[in-house]
Amino acid sequence: MPRNKHLPLNNIFIHSKVPSKKLMIILHGRGDSTRGFTFLPPYLNLDDMNYLLLNAPYSYYGGYSWYDLPPNQLEGITHSCALLTEIFDALFEEEFNAEESFLFGFSQGALLTFEFGARYEKVLAGYIAVSGYIYDVDTLLQEMNPNVNTSNWLCTHGTYDGILPFNTSKTQIEILQNGGFDITFKSYDKDHTIAEDELMMIKEWIKNKL
Repeated sequence: MPRNKHLPLNNIFIHSKVPSKKLMIILHGRGDSTRGFTFLPPYLNLDDMNYLLLNAPYSYYGGYSWYDLPPNQLEGITHSCALLTEIFDALFEEEFNAEESFLFGFSQGALLTFEFGARYEKVLAGYIAVSGYIYDVDTLLQEMNPNVNTSNWLCTHGTYDGILPFNTSKTQIEILQNGGFDITFKSYDKDHTIAEDELMMIKEWIKNKL
């Protein structure tokens, strides 16, 4: 846990092996928890990266969720974004450097990577959204922090995702790209999961940004 910080969400904090102000915040998907992504820090194997894995605020069948099922997502998205703002403000007050830090989200976490990350006042080193979608792409373009649109954004999606259709996300990303939002979009032959070759690509992408 970062020193002197009481965060409003349960979490796992993993200290870097080498003292550093770099931080990766990891947001899980619906029904999962921090435990579902404890594999990621040792896989990335970045000695100077701290990691904060957050549990979403709502209980969901033994796990947690960031917002309700369609069409009732907005209230939860708004609440979760407010919590993330509070957490990020505390983290980046002095202990960590936003410009050296990353936001990683899967599924619901990917939606929040966009809905929160693109609006947040501080610009991060990179944003990674895996197998998600955007709640309201037109509103996001209007309300986003104009300083993030040329930041490092990576979005991936499975071509046969049975939960969140590939074409929906692809179309949304194209709308953002056409609106001047610089995002790299990569497709993988996978369902609603994270593939090994995708993980390898993400690892290299992060290293390149560092």
